[in-house]
Amino acid sequence: MLSVFCDRVIDVGSEWRTFSNEKALKDPSRVGDAQNPLLNGGDLTTMISKGTGAASFDEFGNSKYQNRRTMSSSDRAMLNAFKEISTMADRINLPRNIIDRTNNLFKQVYEQKSLKGRANDAIASACLYIACRQEGVPRTFKEICAVSRISKKEIGRCFKLILKALETSVDLITTGDFMSRFCSNLGLPKQVQMAATFIARKAVELDLVPGRSPISVAAAAIYMASQASAEKKTQKEIGDIAGVADVTIRQSYRLIYPRAAELFPPDFKFDTPVDKLPQL
Repeated sequence: MLSVFCDRVIDVGSEWRTFSNEKALKDPSRVGDAQNPLLNGGDLTTMISKGTGAASFDEFGNSKYQNRRTMSSSDRAMLNAFKEISTMADRINLPRNIIDRTNNLFKQVYEQKSLKGRANDAIASACLYIACRQEGVPRTFKEICAVSRISKKEIGRCFKLILKALETSVDLITTGDFMSRFCSNLGLPKQVQMAATFIARKAVELDLVPGRSPISVAAAAIYMASQASAEKKTQKEIGDIAGVADVTIRQSYRLIYPRAAELFPPDFKFDTPVDKLPQL
C-alpha cells in the first residue's frame, strides 16, 4: 500500500526574486542568505531598519520597533569564525570543499569545548591547516600564518590539540605535495619541476635526508635542479616561496650534493654540469 506523507518540499535557499523597482541593486534577494546548517539557530534573524516617519516613534521619541538578537552567543562566535575561515581561504585561493571541511572541524572543536582558553582565530587557522592536509592540498604553516593574525607557534599548538581532541589524523606530507606549487610560483619550466621532483624522491629513497622536513628537501631539490638549468634561482627566492630559511635549504642541499650525479633524471638537459654545481 502506497502512502503519501508530504506533497511539498520547503526550499530553505535564498529567494532571488525582487519586488523592488530599484533594478540597479547589487543583491535582489528578498529574504537573505540560505540557511546555514552548521548554526544551531539556523541563522534565522530579522533586522528592522531605522524608522523615518512620525509613526515610527512613541510620544517620548523612542523607536517603536527595535531589533532583538535572536542568535545565540555560540552561533555568533561560530559565524564570525566561518567568516574568518572564508576570508583566509579566499586569500590563498582554496576551493569551497576546503572551507566546508574547515567549518565542520571548527564546529566540532567549538562544541566540544576542548580548547578552552585558545582564541577562536587560532583554532580556525589550525582547522584550515588540517582541512588542507586532509583534502590532499596541504599548505605550510607559514602560508596559513600569512593569511591570519596568528603566529606559527600558536597554530602548531592548536593543530596538535585538535588532532588529539577529535581523535583524528592527517596523512604525512611528502615533497611531492608542494613541488608543483613552489615551482609554479617561482616561474620554473616543466623540465625543472620534473627534475626537482625526481631529485627529491631519489634523495628520500637513498636515505640521504634523514630527519629533514619534506618542505626543506623540496626546496633543496628545486635549488639543485634550477642551478643545473638555465632558469637559476637563488636560495632566498626559493626560501621566500617555500617558507624556509636560507640556512635550512643549505643544510639539506649539502646532504644531497655528494650524490648529485645519481639524483638527476636520465633525460635531463644540463645547462650547468653536475661538477660545476654550487658546493655551498
